Amino acid sequence: MSLSPMIVPAAAQSTTEAVSADQAVEAIVPAVVNGFRSATFGMDHDAVRAAILADFDIKDDAIQAGENAVERTKILTIAVPNLIVDGGTAQVSYVFGYKSETLIQVGVTWSAKTDPDLTAKMLYDNGDVLRSHFMTEGYVPDTVKANVALPNGILLFRGADAENHATLLLLQGTYTTDDSGRNTLIPASLDLLYSADPDDPDIFSLPKGSF
Repeated sequence: MSLSPMIVPAAAQSTTEAVSADQAVEAIVPAVVNGFRSATFGMDHDAVRAAILADFDIKDDAIQAGENAVERTKILTIAVPNLIVDGGTAQVSYVFGYKSETLIQVGVTWSAKTDPDLTAKMLYDNGDVLRSHFMTEGYVPDTVKANVALPNGILLFRGADAENHATLLLLQGTYTTDDSGRNTLIPASLDLLYSADPDDPDIFSLPKGSF
């Protein structure tokens, strides 16, 4: 889609130029990535469970507890319909650190596993909505990447705040090639990740030199 330049009539230019200082400041408010809704990084299991119940209209037994056997992290998972309006049902996962046992990561996934009625168009549309939102959120400019082709999909967005808490949005799937040689991604999932420390996550790993 091409965007044509907007022409401001002369009579309106003075009003346009007189944007208030408050509006100008609001446009560059730095992003703060501290979790998801009222569940914030550093919360323990009970606090996150309470935050989930406060954020979503679900019962306590709808929260599924599990763990990642490789990373030795505990996980609370819920299903949320219409997290994005008309965007289908998403799975939201809250991950607790191996050592700290506090919230270190929140992941949101849309796929056929979370909602059999999700279509490729819905995945693309959800991705476009989220990418557009994040591009205006004041992430540290040097950390921002968008629309990067990967072997298994497209990195729609990646950015970090001043504390290096990161947001990542990835559309994953397989590529098909048409007769003209153009590659098209057939998406299988849309994954959104908020991470407290993407460079040094609190997960289990074998000590160097132990094997």
